[in-house]
Amino acid sequence: MSDETLETDYLVVGAGAAGMAFADALLALSNATLTIVDRRHAPGGHWIDAYPFVRLHQPSAFYGVSSMPLGQDVRDLTGTNAGYYELAGADEVRAYFAHVMRRRFLPSGRVRYFPCSEYLGDGRFVSRYTQASWKVSVRRKVVDTTYLEGTVPATSAPPFEVADGVRCVPAGDVTRIPERPERFVVIGAGKTALDTCVWLLEQDVPAPSIRWIKPREARWLNRRFQQPLALLPESYRGTAIQLEAMAEATSVEDLFARLEAKGFFLRVDPGVAPTMFRGAVISEAELNLLRQIEDVVRLGHVVRIERDEIVLDEGRVPTNDATVHIHCASRGLMRRPVRPIFEARHVTVQPFLWAFACYQFAMLGAIEALVESDEEKNRLCPPIAYWDADRDYLCAFLATLANERARTAYPALANWAKETRLNPFGGIGHHRDAAEVIDARECIKRYAAAAAGNLAHLITKNAART
Repeated sequence: MSDETLETDYLVVGAGAAGMAFADALLALSNATLTIVDRRHAPGGHWIDAYPFVRLHQPSAFYGVSSMPLGQDVRDLTGTNAGYYELAGADEVRAYFAHVMRRRFLPSGRVRYFPCSEYLGDGRFVSRYTQASWKVSVRRKVVDTTYLEGTVPATSAPPFEVADGVRCVPAGDVTRIPERPERFVVIGAGKTALDTCVWLLEQDVPAPSIRWIKPREARWLNRRFQQPLALLPESYRGTAIQLEAMAEATSVEDLFARLEAKGFFLRVDPGVAPTMFRGAVISEAELNLLRQIEDVVRLGHVVRIERDEIVLDEGRVPTNDATVHIHCASRGLMRRPVRPIFEARHVTVQPFLWAFACYQFAMLGAIEALVESDEEKNRLCPPIAYWDADRDYLCAFLATLANERARTAYPALANWAKETRLNPFGGIGHHRDAAEVIDARECIKRYAAAAAGNLAHLITKNAART
């Protein structure tokens, strides 16, 4: 079948959080038409494949698209998030993005949406289920939100061998195990593994029945400092804590020691030096649960699982047929070489500051709509690599300090940033007279310049050492 020809201003590849947030900002700030192509059957990206007990690790108030709120802005009363603002679960996030598409995007008359479609490049895409194919004439740009797309256990095979007869399931399938195993082995050190361990403990699985294989120890952000609305002053104080530590630290290790001492960063095992940092957020209540698990294996990555033993990089541990092994070991987000975000006919979505993801994605859409030249757009938001280790946090925060000032030179962009619900500090003006906000503001003024200078020094010093 020959290609059907379409015309559009922007061709957005991917209907996950990045594509939806970017498209929403373009719709609000321009008269552009958009064609959105996605291989999944519904908008939501990796949330379509997510394990059933996953929740946002940031408050719902900071997630999604700018034009439509997620959640009810209420605080949880029970569970490991008690006292903090709600965290939407997988079902709620999927329903939210479907609602945005049906109630916001399509009724605008400026969006066409093609689910279950594979983008082939060069403006062409095809249906995954029929003979239909399309050729798109793009008047402005192709927006690629898939450049750094990662993998999740639900859709990727384990990165280790599994012998016949071994019970090994991805994280989501643990909810469908028909009978109670004697033991659970959770494999992985990231957020999926953490969520799985917490969920098992919340189901009253005894901690001695859980073995946790952790190739690395991770740092986690304390959810106490990631809160909106009435708790925003505490989040603002978190910025002051960071800047003071950054200004006074004598090394990268000293910086993290200072931030851990203030409770800004958390780790499950204080006796093991972390080597992984991906910016995920947990509560202190979750931390207390996780510390109940004492059977922690630190022998590197799993190489293969046999019927009677698990073979790792640095050793072996026993297992048996009555054990369920839970695969939580996908690589997550890709760490590909950075490239310019804005080009003549292309936008490659990448992080460019230390902030919540949807705020960044939406800001890219706002910059595309409000700033004229690609050269200036790239000056406002040079890309950075997604964080994986300690040094990445320093680089990301320094980029935020350097580029925030440049963006304030554009009044329309500054106003958008101030008003969007996705900006974690957009509402701080409502608390300007609170004592803790006044103290934090003075601290930020005192340390911001010194923090930027010292961060650059620490990054250079760390690079020379490694």
